[in-house]
Amino acid sequence: MKRLLSLVAALGLSVGLASNALAAYPDKPITIVVPFAAGGPTDKVARDLGEVLRKGLNNQSVIIENVGGAGGTLGAAKVAKAAPDGYTLLLHHIGMATAPALYRKMPYNVMSDFEFLGMVNEVPMTLVGRTTLPANNFAELRKWIDANKGKINLANAGLGAASHLCGLLFQQSVAVDMTTVPYKGTGPAMTDLIGGQVDLMCDQTTNTTAQIEGGKIKAFAVSTAKPLTTPALAKLPTLDSQGLKGFNVSIWHGLYAPKGTPKAVLDQVNAALRTALRDPEFVKRQQDLGAVVVTDERLSPAEHRKFVEAEINKWGPVIKAAGQYAD
Repeated sequence: MKRLLSLVAALGLSVGLASNALAAYPDKPITIVVPFAAGGPTDKVARDLGEVLRKGLNNQSVIIENVGGAGGTLGAAKVAKAAPDGYTLLLHHIGMATAPALYRKMPYNVMSDFEFLGMVNEVPMTLVGRTTLPANNFAELRKWIDANKGKINLANAGLGAASHLCGLLFQQSVAVDMTTVPYKGTGPAMTDLIGGQVDLMCDQTTNTTAQIEGGKIKAFAVSTAKPLTTPALAKLPTLDSQGLKGFNVSIWHGLYAPKGTPKAVLDQVNAALRTALRDPEFVKRQQDLGAVVVTDERLSPAEHRKFVEAEINKWGPVIKAAGQYAD
């Protein structure tokens, strides 16, 4: 009997300690891993988010750790293997959904090795071209593309980049193969587009808006289902409205935790995320980047998971049909 009472007491103590640990979360700094180099769009989103996320997490410091390499898979793998205690999180973009098709060997399983915490934002894409193109609108561009099959160069910022993915889908949508020219980043790709060395590129508004406003490149359409409200881009038609039905591409970001993180912790981080995404300063910073803060059902972990799974199913066939893989 004494042994049984001791066991019950021990179990009670264990449960109590666990409850206290969860109740105290977080009691030390939280790290958000960004699977790309510092200074890029995803890094910027993470740093802006970290500043407001802490308000809902006992005002603990949020540290941004950049773990770049292998198209974001190195950083994601680090989080997948981290202790599931809520102190190591991952902020990743659309690469979370495209990596399974792009990489032959993955160090993690997107759908089973992470807890989904909610979406953060979406960044629209623009189809742009060199200023010397004879086309001045999408209808004219489509005719030019059909008349120049086999001669068109399409720039991108590298395998798996937003511009690469959008370019793949665009080629399939117009049923015209183009010579893709990969660069080591958007900077050199944009430089050559401005200089007229390449013909077209499909890239994020964060990278193209200033060049469009400056008249350094031509803009033909936006990749979203609805027109944009940004002054410089408001008059651009959607690709969907120009005959490419169903064309809808945006670069989104989501927040993740290692699989097995306690539900109480996940609920607290999700609540903090929802609060952060309503912060006026954060919303304005995202708008200045050309991004749209998520306010719909994808803020819930369940809907975030459904969205990522749908994106994996969407991009897998596109990437496989193009036959463009990374080792």
